[in-house]
Amino acid sequence: MVSQLIGKYYRTGSLPHIWCPGCGNGIILRAIVKAIDNLGLNQDDVCVVSGIGCSSRASGYLDFNTVHTTHGRALAFATGIKFANPDLHVIVITGDGDSAAIGGNHLIHTARRNIDITTIVFNNNIYGMTGGQYSPTTPTGEKGTTAPYGNIDANFDLCELAKAAGATYVSRSTIYGANMIINQVEEGIKNKGFSFIETISICPTYYGRKNKKGNAVDMINQLKEMSINKTAYDKLSKEKRNGKIVVGELHKSQRTEYTEEYEKIIQSF
Repeated sequence: MVSQLIGKYYRTGSLPHIWCPGCGNGIILRAIVKAIDNLGLNQDDVCVVSGIGCSSRASGYLDFNTVHTTHGRALAFATGIKFANPDLHVIVITGDGDSAAIGGNHLIHTARRNIDITTIVFNNNIYGMTGGQYSPTTPTGEKGTTAPYGNIDANFDLCELAKAAGATYVSRSTIYGANMIINQVEEGIKNKGFSFIETISICPTYYGRKNKKGNAVDMINQLKEMSINKTAYDKLSKEKRNGKIVVGELHKSQRTEYTEEYEKIIQSF
């Protein structure tokens, strides 16, 4: 099945990829492709947009309509694409730095508008491509090349941010649970509105080494141990919730989709 997915959905001439050994990006990318395959979407009806960063290199490996844009601007480009052709399934691949730092304002306003875009964040808690600087999701106290004595910033909860800004589908998964990623991407694409899917990944090269997390297998096992489904999490005491990664569907609602409202304005003239 994997080889069939590669032959059908990847630009094999662009392979092998540039990701480090042990990087979780390949797991997420395979899950996205599998979700598209499960839904039976026509490749010509899918547009994948990415910004800049390790995760954002993914668009170049995929055989869809793809756009590799500037740092932090993937959602702005994706918004324009969705306006130009509302029938396209627009998928944004972005990293934690790309989406929440330089691209944070675009994230907030795309969610506020509830435009029908599915955004998948590859969150490895670090700027991996540019040298290991700490990012908006680096846990407080953890180290990066720009935080050699530990990060003193409070880190973002990206899912809470997306929910508060107006996203109508919000979920989280980790690379340990690849099947959960597949299911969440499917649900995100089917949702008529802005969908936000955070996938917790690993960066053994920078984040792992800097914070003495061990090798890739160790880091994946840590994700396994730290993850808890939202239903079980809600039953825990406040003390026992500390350090847990809440996974599953975190929010779902219905609200008017932006391009549909825009079309009503066009039709009124």
